[in-house]
Amino acid sequence: MQRVCFLLQVRPERLEEYKQRHRAVWPDMLQALRETGWTNYSLFLRADGLLVGYFETPDLAAALQGMSQREVNARWQREMAEFFENLGDRNPDEGFLQLEEIFHLPETHDS
Repeated sequence: MQRVCFLLQVRPERLEEYKQRHRAVWPDMLQALRETGWTNYSLFLRADGLLVGYFETPDLAAALQGMSQREVNARWQREMAEFFENLGDRNPDEGFLQLEEIFHLPETHDS
């Protein structure tokens, strides 16, 4: 399982609306994420707009490719793009900065 952590920058003047949108993610978007291998997905937002995302997937390339083929993802990305700085012509799911994992404390199961 790949653990993926990424950064994006939300426009400070759009923080509240961004949070509101994520309190009501479309059910078909949630289903598409599940079906394409995005699990344990979380977003964390700092007061200045720094967004940290984390998810787990069996295969990052396949998860991204799967979402790129979903119409609901194209609609979601178009709507969300206006919330971010420094994307250029890319969608948020193409423009995030992936961080290198340098340490992981695995779960332990006591016998």
